[in-house]
Amino acid sequence: MTTHEATLEQLAPPARRPFSLGRVLLFVLMIVVAIVMFYPFWFMISASFKTQRQFMAGTGFSLESWQKLLTVLPVGQQLLNSAIVCALSIAIIVAVSTLAGFAFAKLRYRASTLFFLLIIAAMLIPMQSIIIPAYVNISKVHLLTTYFGAVLVYAALGTPFATFLMTAYYRSLPDELIEAALVDGLGYWRIFQRIALPLSIPAIVTIIVLQVIQIWGDLLIGLLFLQNPAQRTITVGLGALSAGRVTEIPVLMAGSLVSAIPAVIVYLIFQGQLVKGLTAGISK
Repeated sequence: MTTHEATLEQLAPPARRPFSLGRVLLFVLMIVVAIVMFYPFWFMISASFKTQRQFMAGTGFSLESWQKLLTVLPVGQQLLNSAIVCALSIAIIVAVSTLAGFAFAKLRYRASTLFFLLIIAAMLIPMQSIIIPAYVNISKVHLLTTYFGAVLVYAALGTPFATFLMTAYYRSLPDELIEAALVDGLGYWRIFQRIALPLSIPAIVTIIVLQVIQIWGDLLIGLLFLQNPAQRTITVGLGALSAGRVTEIPVLMAGSLVSAIPAVIVYLIFQGQLVKGLTAGISK
């Protein structure tokens, strides 16, 4: 074979793999899973553009349910409440988990392994088993009528997993990088600020996305710890709406669609960073 022929062979596109029965079955299975996953969104969209009578009949479209939703539910205020609760909770979770994760991964101190095991053990505690003691404690400090009661509970529930994830990520950073910074005269706090924190952006984004999905769609904690009706989140507002004077399915579907869209948008924007953060530390 001449050099010219070898070059042409290297530049030629690789031959396509023939379809096998296994690949066809996998493709069909993926289509079925996609249909099952996307059908609820299609049902919400379709039902929200109907009146109750049209929904029962299965024909016709109307904007009446959206207009009724805006009259019976303060959608804008409750979306703002959800954003405030998410932002405050996630700020606490990120601040605590990044500091704790760096300490567990790169600092050497007595009983660090024990403390880390306690953090992991906290992930195994069911939320339902601590919800009543948390409610009693929050009520004693008079935080049930403010955002901070729910914020503290969300932060307490989200911090253990976030700390575990940040610890795994910081352990994947080379120890030589930290040692070189120490030799250059940087202390651990400045190493954390200038080196570790900027490198951990994928893990931080992962925590933010997961916590937005968790907190935004939660009903139980918001229902218990946001006693002021003016501070209800959109999920709590929909729960109260379905239990109150409005039980029309199209109106509830319109509200559910409004509630779901922000979390979906956050996931679609940061899905690439989410994968990087979840796979961090696997090779270490």
